[in-house]
Amino acid sequence: MRKERAFLVGLDYRKRRASGKGLTPGAQAARDVSLAKTKPTSEPQFTAEESLGELRDLAISAGAEIAGELLQRRDRPDPATLIGRGKLEEIAGAAASVSADLLLFDHDLTASQQRNIEQVVHARVIDRTQLILDIFATHARTREGQLQVELAQLDYLLPRLTGRGVEMSQLGGGIGTRGPGETQLETDRRKIYRRIRHVKEQIENVRRIRAQQRQRRESVPVATVALVGYTNAGKSTLFNALTNATVLESPRMFATLDPTLRSVALPSKRKVLLSDTVGFIRSLPHALVSSFRATLEEVQRAALILQVSDASSPLSSEQDAQVDRVLKELEAGEKPRLHIKNKIDLLPPKQRDSLRDDSQTVHVSAAKGIGLSTLLDRIDQALSEDATAHVRLRVPQKEGKALAMLEARSRIYSRQYKDGAVELEAEVPESLARKLNEWVVS
Repeated sequence: MRKERAFLVGLDYRKRRASGKGLTPGAQAARDVSLAKTKPTSEPQFTAEESLGELRDLAISAGAEIAGELLQRRDRPDPATLIGRGKLEEIAGAAASVSADLLLFDHDLTASQQRNIEQVVHARVIDRTQLILDIFATHARTREGQLQVELAQLDYLLPRLTGRGVEMSQLGGGIGTRGPGETQLETDRRKIYRRIRHVKEQIENVRRIRAQQRQRRESVPVATVALVGYTNAGKSTLFNALTNATVLESPRMFATLDPTLRSVALPSKRKVLLSDTVGFIRSLPHALVSSFRATLEEVQRAALILQVSDASSPLSSEQDAQVDRVLKELEAGEKPRLHIKNKIDLLPPKQRDSLRDDSQTVHVSAAKGIGLSTLLDRIDQALSEDATAHVRLRVPQKEGKALAMLEARSRIYSRQYKDGAVELEAEVPESLARKLNEWVVS
């Protein structure tokens, strides 16, 4: 099957400042205060070129072949075509010369902008949100994932129904059909609203089942640790390395959509549940965040968040800023967090040797297994659920079940056999210490 040829269009808006010439002193002071309030934050930002590079990766993930690209710089967006009529005709010629099947815009388009552009370029036009939704639809495997993607697509489509062409004209039409009938547009809206209600009901059922499963899990003192990070930061590779699972590992963006939970044994012998989640991205469509709330509840309820970054990416700090933004939107910004710098095997040896872990950061290579024992130690230290305590015990040798539990669920430092009993020094979780209380030596 032939790959679709995509022509990429990036946009860079240069905001001009008014000169303030001719203002009275009072008006000038008010303007200065206003500018101070609206000055850009220190948060790292993607440049237009970096953003266009990310659109290129998204297009390749969607299965497209890149036919060409163009970056347009403007002072402000054109309300009718986003990029201006002159530039649009130039793009139409460039796209036709490379036989492009579709144009991909690194910006959200209104329904009228999309229609106006299509009339000039005579090719399909897709904006950034539509492209991300398409990738999500391709990668959703479980029924839950498919429902969440469908809801996001319907939410995206609904405001864009207006003016989609002749098919939206009055039903029937002509003499004898005029009257209080509803338009095709209204019929389609009605169908979409009905489908949205149905999908939301099904997602609500998923949330209810998840809540029941979570209640059962929370009745046992097992903490949940959530992996979050920018798309393609290596979360699934790290998840597999820590849990011996076989979750799909792929360099393509958004390879993981469906949440996976697996048990991990920490050095203290405590068990935690590790959750792999969907990757975040710059300007993640709000409809997606809302639709995937059932999945992302694992992040909201986690005892610890492991934020995974690609240490080899030159855009690492900008990507981390985007992850922070999504976590705040999920009301998980204040949760305990451990920052994991992944893919250190891709760094030059000199840079890799200069890396130092600290209380908030651990450097690892999930693919090569570097730093994983340090990471597990750090997770162990960060979790307060079912905290461990250093105890001395004297357990009769005939208590085989108690000794087996100690062996399986605690870290034993010393063991001596005396007078038909086993004397141990061990680090034991609270839940186990309560069961063994009668043999604790004060």
